[in-house]
Amino acid sequence: RELLPPWLVIVAGLTGIVLLCVSTQDVPITPPRIKYGIVLDAGPSHTILFIYQWTTTNANKTGLIRECSSCPEQGPGISSYSDSPQKVGKTLESCLTWAQKEIPAEQHSQTPLYLGATTNMRQPNLTHPTLSDDLLAALRSSPFDFQGARILSNPEKEAFNWVAVNYVLENFFKYDWRGQLVPPEKGLAGVLSVGGTSAQLTSKVEEGTQAPKEGVRLQLYGQTHNVYTHHCHCHGTDQLRNRLLSMLIQ
Repeated sequence: RELLPPWLVIVAGLTGIVLLCVSTQDVPITPPRIKYGIVLDAGPSHTILFIYQWTTTNANKTGLIRECSSCPEQGPGISSYSDSPQKVGKTLESCLTWAQKEIPAEQHSQTPLYLGATTNMRQPNLTHPTLSDDLLAALRSSPFDFQGARILSNPEKEAFNWVAVNYVLENFFKYDWRGQLVPPEKGLAGVLSVGGTSAQLTSKVEEGTQAPKEGVRLQLYGQTHNVYTHHCHCHGTDQLRNRLLSMLIQ
């Protein structure tokens, strides 16, 4: 075998020495910007403020979000202030102030704020318009970008519960050990929610079957889902408690 020419060995050695002497600098990788959103869940007994965050990453044209913190409001639900509507705005002050500390100040004006209420708010809105006026005024005065209030119908409410449960269970998508999105291996779960006066069973209607009229059509993660809720009246916790008490008395 022929050896390398001496001059080539000398040039390679000098090149290596020069490269060792050259200062290097790590190029910083800019992390994806985190965005925030706030949802006020106004239920019949209490109100909870949720803070969500997400980045530009998405799965099949649907964003990936996560709940980062929450703040339960002190006191009863918003509909309980029908007799004293001037107090409803003050009940939200503590959690709105808390949210200002949780979210960076430079993003307050870009953070959307939503209020979602169940059907228990419909009657107070009709009979006590001052209640809704004071509530909306308190939300508009916050530093966040208030997007409006919405009263959810029962099918919408249960459909959102169905989405939340299957999202947490990673039934829409999941990550593999490399951090990449892969199709889930299990199907979508049905959800049974038990309230005070009734129970609701929500599930997806399979393709090819006739969708019920009260169903909700959702477009999530590149797929269309027809979600239907079956109501079981008189099967809530109040009725079950009364039946239990009746059996114990007998």
